[in-house]
Parts: sequence; structure tokens; C-alpha cells
Amino acid sequence: MKPRVIIHNAVSLDGRIDGFDVDMAQYYELASTWKEDATLVGCNTILKAEEQEEVPEEEEDVFEPPKTDPEDKRPLLVIPDSRGRIRIWHYIRKWPYWRKHIALCSKATPEEYLDYLKKRHIEFMIFGDEHVDLKTSLEELNSKYKVNIVRVDSGGTLNGVLLGEGLVDEVSVLIHPDLVGGTSPLSIFGASDPTSKEIKIKLKLSHLENLKDDLVWLRYKVNK
Repeated sequence: MKPRVIIHNAVSLDGRIDGFDVDMAQYYELASTWKEDATLVGCNTILKAEEQEEVPEEEEDVFEPPKTDPEDKRPLLVIPDSRGRIRIWHYIRKWPYWRKHIALCSKATPEEYLDYLKKRHIEFMIFGDEHVDLKTSLEELNSKYKVNIVRVDSGGTLNGVLLGEGLVDEVSVLIHPDLVGGTSPLSIFGASDPTSKEIKIKLKLSHLENLKDDLVWLRYKVNK
């Protein structure tokens, strides 16, 4: 069974996801609404964080199995990475938000990268040929880890794939009172051909709330 999937993003009034200061406290307070069992984070989002932060070198403890606590209620962190681009798992594992870390790979993922994950005790799942089969991956997360709710914390690339494949149940946007302008293509829904009628996603408003500092929270159900 596929878990419920919620996309949650902060945007400017003109629909941008960059070029303005996000109210992170409010963003993650709202994110806690769903009490997700897993957080699905795009590979590009992680790579962007790597560029912005000073990542320390690996230490010997990365090759030791991580300690687990059966009472740990934190969600899983799941990252699709069929090309094997994420090489900072030692740093990610130190983030306090998740209890376990899983890489989603495909049959095209380099063996060298799978060996990298094995040596560092990062679990991975292989579904799909050239790209990760997200539908099957989500179903496996539900079956193996009892994941019923997935919150997507990503940019337009992963959001676009999930929406295009009909895997999203809800879209949540925290609108900031900013007009960014410019010509950046960054938005919460990345599509290869925005003019195609086949990729238009119909939504139904389910919640509208005015928050402090003129922020507006909108939630939409995805029509399927």
C-alpha cells in the first residue's frame, strides 16, 4: 500500500522558492502537523545544503553500525539517489531529526556507490531501471517500516516527478509576503514541458489560514 504523501514548501507571493528569507520556525512548526513516518528529501536539496555548509571529514566511527533504539519515534530520512551523488552520509547521520537513513537507488546506480553505502551501514533499496521507481519504493517503505505518512521536503525536481506520477495526496504551501521578481525557474513544481496539458495538476483547496507576520498557509488536496 502506498503511504499518504504530502508536499510542503515555502514560497514567495510570486511563486519562487529562492530569493527571500524563509520563516524556518513557522515552516517546521507547520511541518509537524502531519507527524510523518518518513521525510523524503530530494538529492538536489541535500547537495545544495552541502554547498552552504562546512562538511567535516569522515571519521572511523562511520564504518561502525549505528546504534538503534526501538523506542525512537523520529521519522526515517529517505533520499532518492540513483546516480550516487550523495557522499556526505557521515554528516547527515549526525543531524538530530531522523532515526534511520535510507538511500533509494536503481539498477543503474554504480556498484561503487552501493559498496560505499554498505561500508557505512547506510541502508538502500533498489527499485527501477535507469531511475528510482518511486511508487514501488513508497510501497516498500509502508510494507517494511509501516510508513503511513511521508512528508516531501524538496524542490521542484522531486516534487515534479511525484506529482507527474500521481503519487501526491496533498500540497501545502506557506506563502511569504515577498515579491522576488527575476527570471529564476525555481518553483515547487518542476516540469520538463510547462506548456503540456498532460502535466496540469488539479487541486482542491482544503485549508486557508492567516498566520503571524502576514504569512498565509494553504493546503490543497490533489484531484486524482
